[in-house]
Amino acid sequence: MDLSCVHNLLDFEPLARKVLPRAMFSYIQNGAEDEATLRRNRSVFDRYGFIPRMLNDVSGRAQGIELFGHKYASPFGISPVGLGAMYSFGGDVALATAAARCNVPYVLSGASLTRLETVAAAAPHAWFQAYLPGSDDEIRRLLDRAGAAGYRTLVLTVDLPVSVSPDRYVRNGFSSPLRPSVDLALQGITRPRWLVGTFLRTLLAHGMPHLENWRADRGSPVLSKNVQKDIKARDSLSWKHVEAARSFWRGNLVVKGILSAQDAGICRGIGVDGIIVSNHGGRQIDGAVSPLHVLRDIVDAVPELVVMMDSGIRRGSDVLKAIALGARCVFAGRPYNYAVAAAGQAGVVHALGLLRDEVHRNMALLGINHPYEMSMALMRDLADSGLRAGTA
Repeated sequence: MDLSCVHNLLDFEPLARKVLPRAMFSYIQNGAEDEATLRRNRSVFDRYGFIPRMLNDVSGRAQGIELFGHKYASPFGISPVGLGAMYSFGGDVALATAAARCNVPYVLSGASLTRLETVAAAAPHAWFQAYLPGSDDEIRRLLDRAGAAGYRTLVLTVDLPVSVSPDRYVRNGFSSPLRPSVDLALQGITRPRWLVGTFLRTLLAHGMPHLENWRADRGSPVLSKNVQKDIKARDSLSWKHVEAARSFWRGNLVVKGILSAQDAGICRGIGVDGIIVSNHGGRQIDGAVSPLHVLRDIVDAVPELVVMMDSGIRRGSDVLKAIALGARCVFAGRPYNYAVAAAGQAGVVHALGLLRDEVHRNMALLGINHPYEMSMALMRDLADSGLRAGTA
């Protein structure tokens, strides 16, 4: 695909819509219920205005950071999003290798369709995200498998006690697993590039895709009339299961899905190494606060932890605003999955490059030489002053 027409991360969404069947596009795009949280995740960035400083020498600016002893080229990475291999042939590997090429963090989803061992071989510094099983024995088996594969950073997503099924999933024919139907077949036929280049090619190369990393053992197929996704016992999970994971896992432990300073304090007490402040991209409970709203409170509550953020990041200015509020690194999911659907690994590399360039340019315009020079001294909370972007 000619990517010369793609000028920012937002440009990938309409391209992915043209490629993907409606059900698969819906899985990436949709938020929960009325999508108020999804919309707020973007609009909250308008709450803050920059206060640039002039005539600072910014010719030597750089945006590299260090997380858990590894040096990365930029302060942003790719969030875990499930079913990546259904958006592009080898989509999980394409995302991971693009991140490795650009030297930014990549988190493999526990709901991925590619074995975690395969992704680790392609991108040795990838992180692995797990949805904890409901028993200590199953937790140990899954974490032992991830450790044996070479993962050193484990991300536990804790905001999914029950399965989520937004209205639009039902309307667009998405379920997990996907249910064969006339409508789903027609969706595939009307997207021949996806049907031949992704789905049929995957079937020929690997057979029917399965959830490979949901548990220690292979999970359900992505397409099935009768099989149900295994979510048993997730509503009984508690902090003691995170404590068990901490005792089993010898690498870096990150908890994702935290929105309260109180829960951040519990994480610190358990001995985790980092937190990702997140509302799951607006995909879980509608009406939740946006991570940017509570980021500063959480950073202040646990200054000794590596606090990161996702949900709503689309621009270099978003990255810098989150860092000003205390984030050490930020993540985005949807735009990179749109990019892999539109143009494979090359699309993801292009997307990462666009965000890198925006951060680099905005640092110059703000008068700083490194993202960590951002602080509230370079921003104004427009809500406090009664101002909003574009108003006076």
